[in-house]
Parts: sequence; C-alpha cells; structure tokens
Amino acid sequence: MSELKKYMRSIPDFPKPGICFYDITTLLQNAEGFKLALDQMEKYVQSRQPETIVAIESRGFLFGAALADRLDIGVVTARKPGKLPSKTISVEYALEYGTDSLELHSDAIRKEERVVVVDDLIATGGTLKAACSLIEKLGGKVVGVSAVIDLSFLPWREKMTGYDVNCLISYDSE
Repeated sequence: MSELKKYMRSIPDFPKPGICFYDITTLLQNAEGFKLALDQMEKYVQSRQPETIVAIESRGFLFGAALADRLDIGVVTARKPGKLPSKTISVEYALEYGTDSLELHSDAIRKEERVVVVDDLIATGGTLKAACSLIEKLGGKVVGVSAVIDLSFLPWREKMTGYDVNCLISYDSE
C-alpha cells in the first residue's frame, strides 16, 4: 500500500531529538487518502468476520468507528485510565520510559465474541498487546489486528506473536 505514503508527513526530531514522527493527520485530512486507507482496512477486517471492533485511543477511534459503520457492527473504545464511566478492567504495560494502562468496560465484550483490534500505528506493540489481553480477559477472541502504519524497525512482532496482524504502510527506519 505504498501509495498511501504520499499522504503521510514525516517530522524529524519530534517529540524529541532522534525520533521521526509519522504524522497521520495529513492522511486524515485528505478525503481520497482516508478513503483509500479505510477501503484497504475494510477488506482485511471483513475477512476476519468480527462481531465488534475494539478501537484504541485516540486515533484508532477514527479508523475503528468508520470501519464499524461500514461493516454494520459495534465499536468498543479502549481508553486510558479514568476515561470510561462504568465498571472497567485494566492492564498495565511497559513503555520505552515507564508504564501506562489501558481499560475496557467490564461488560464491553461477550464470551467468544470475535473481535478485531484497530489502531493507527504499531510501534513497540505494548498498547495493542494490552488491548488483546483485555479482550481475552473478558472471554473474547481476537481474530485480527489492523493498523495503518507499521514501524518495522521496532520489535513489536515479538509481543504480537500468535495474532494475525495487518498493516497498510511499513517504515523500516527512523
């Protein structure tokens, strides 16, 4: 899907020196690029026959909600702590420089429900693995993971072993 790269913007030294930030906002603001990304993600997600989508905060919400609408299924939001109003379950995961947590409503996923996890970008895989763990803790089945960008130079594949992962764009260096 390298044609999607023309809609992306790379920002060197953001958020700190030595990091190259792959900015997805330029894809989102272009109707043709956004539609192209959704069309490609839809093919994959539909092939996994999900009953719901779990979208990860916050840019994952944009893709997850649009895909759920296209497929006429529900969307569940995976949020940072303290953002969901009802009873939640949570999992803590490691970052490069600390830890973070992710939460789902405790009644968001049914036993054996087929779920595809959607996000904008896969870097270290920590957030995606956390979302998958929450789904499985509730008894759901993660049948796929879909993201727009894959930072292939980072070791996310180790964390996501055993999951079917689909990405549209791959960057192999910072």
